[in-house]
Amino acid sequence: MAIKKILASIALSAIATCAQQTKPAASAPDAAAASASQQSQPVLPYTPSLDPAFMDRTVDPCVDFYEYSCGGWRKMNPIPADQTRWSVYGKLYQDNLNYLRGILEAAATAANRDALTQKIGDFYASCMDETAIDRLGAKPLQPALAAIQSLQDKKDLAALVAKLQLDGTSVLFNAGPTQDPDDSDVVIMDIAQGGLGLPDRDYYTKDDPKSKEIRERYVLHVQKTFELLGDSPEVAAKNAAVVMRIETSLAQASLTRVERRDPYKQKHKMTVVDLYKIAPDFDWNAYFAAGATPPFSILNVGWPDFFKDVNAQLKSNSPDDWKSYLRFHVARSQSPYLSPAFVDEDFAFYRQYLRGAKEIQPRWKRCVRYVDEDLGEALGQAYVQKTFPPELKAATLDMTRRIEDAMALRIQQLEWMSPETKQQALTKLHSIRNKIGYPDKWRDYSSVNIVPGDFFGNEQRATRFEVHRELDKIGKPVDRGEWDMTPPTVNAYYSDQMNDINFPAGVLQPPLYDAKLDDAPNYGNTGSTIGHELTHGFDDEGRQYDAKGNLKDWWTKQDAAQFVKHADCVVDQYGQYVVVDDIHINSKLTEGEDVADLGGTILAYIAWKDATKEMTLHDRDGLTPDQRFFVGLAQWACENVRPEDERVNAITDPHSPGKYRINGVVVNIPEFGPAFSCKVGQPMVKPPDKVCHVW
Repeated sequence: MAIKKILASIALSAIATCAQQTKPAASAPDAAAASASQQSQPVLPYTPSLDPAFMDRTVDPCVDFYEYSCGGWRKMNPIPADQTRWSVYGKLYQDNLNYLRGILEAAATAANRDALTQKIGDFYASCMDETAIDRLGAKPLQPALAAIQSLQDKKDLAALVAKLQLDGTSVLFNAGPTQDPDDSDVVIMDIAQGGLGLPDRDYYTKDDPKSKEIRERYVLHVQKTFELLGDSPEVAAKNAAVVMRIETSLAQASLTRVERRDPYKQKHKMTVVDLYKIAPDFDWNAYFAAGATPPFSILNVGWPDFFKDVNAQLKSNSPDDWKSYLRFHVARSQSPYLSPAFVDEDFAFYRQYLRGAKEIQPRWKRCVRYVDEDLGEALGQAYVQKTFPPELKAATLDMTRRIEDAMALRIQQLEWMSPETKQQALTKLHSIRNKIGYPDKWRDYSSVNIVPGDFFGNEQRATRFEVHRELDKIGKPVDRGEWDMTPPTVNAYYSDQMNDINFPAGVLQPPLYDAKLDDAPNYGNTGSTIGHELTHGFDDEGRQYDAKGNLKDWWTKQDAAQFVKHADCVVDQYGQYVVVDDIHINSKLTEGEDVADLGGTILAYIAWKDATKEMTLHDRDGLTPDQRFFVGLAQWACENVRPEDERVNAITDPHSPGKYRINGVVVNIPEFGPAFSCKVGQPMVKPPDKVCHVW
């Protein structure tokens, strides 16, 4: 798969699905699903961007603003059995799943279909035919397993790895195109660390009791997977130990997530000749040839020490050891698309044990998601036609322009930045491209053959199409109109090297953007999200790229030191917050998101004031306009999270928990205290000399 450097959005990376928020959540998904299946024209349910019922006014907003704004929502929305978390973003994601389900069911049964409708309809129908999938068992894996079994010499490993990666197996390392860090208009080859079955390298390196327990459970999971492939328990246990040994070595040679926030640590451009000097026992020429990689002269190696470990393991492990490692990762990568035995084992470890889900998601939810992942811009065309009218795009663009103007004003007013660096910052700001709703040019899926009744084959062909499409970019100019999210996605992102913000149509629906309500909650919610993404261009990572998206230092030494000083205020603040049990936020990991949350809220507030300066604003629902802005801000982050999921997120997620994404922001907003008559010394109001401000 391609290596894409994207700063995460305001939404959490492990977004959940959820039910109607205005009712107890337990029964709503099935009701919504039934409704969607019965309607020929599905309808997205409406939830306002600010709902007083979701508040808990018995809580003092000056003590815990998050609970004041979200306490009612949290009580009304227990986590459903098939979810690891429940959130406002997840509620909209669930609404979208139901909506897309209606589109796909209609596409699967329509009499006269165009090419795109045929592809998405037949893909979905083949996925839903679980009886046919169950009959196949592990048979779809046989070509890959036979290729692995034929491995006799370690020198042939490189070509085999390439072929497995083409079929979507995540194995040994990651590879794909990336923009040249020194010339963002050009696409080059990139290879980077990978090859692990646990969510992060820290799971292999930490010595606390919980980490040890997770490793023990993981080895059992690997053993059960081998048994599903036909190994005896004794052989499966031996093979699982081999997999754990290889992965542990790869993990120990990998950069931490915090280290990976430094783009210079992942910039190592070289020739293939240089790469052979790092890992001479891996046949790189055979690897690139087998992967059908276009000719290139320069590639980027994310972390050379990782590939030194790959080389060392090539020497120390036998062909049979590599067969065990590859067999497991083929099964791991493909388990979601196989018979229920594989699906259930995959669920039992990754979602039930690691993240706390009580039940597996219904088949239809998973099938909708697979269509969105594999044919997203085909499905997305049907979605935006019904959900994203031109006036919504125009309103979002207007809000974006106002927030950009607010950021230009903030940059000009910064006391700690020199005129020289301010000018560079303004140049970068004015160069940001705003991509709203959906691509200007849709992806062409005409070469993807979708066959009725062949789910695994459809998945493989769609995967190969995408892998080849990505690899074919190497050596060509960058397509700056391309998107890395599908239109129905409930998320948004900023790209360092593209220097653009991307807001899919899916994230611009109620309750996140609500055209029926006043500007205050919309600017608090979507406005702060837009400001968040803009601020990512100037956070600890984004600030290292220039207006063209090149990795280039445009800061004076003094200004860079001032940035670090101001950002460290945020890091120190968030490092005090507890995620779960005694686990604190890893605030060096969350620094970029925390800085963006704060900057985005400030920008949205300024832009809202400017947009309404000629208006007479009125109290509504017992809230003043300023209070509505801040409650609107808070209610996008309402959530309930399982403790298991919180532990995983503490290691892997660059976002802070929702509570701190609100309380941690408002304590640094001077206008918040007066809005709720809070006094200095109360938990939600810092002394003026302790307030953090970066942008």
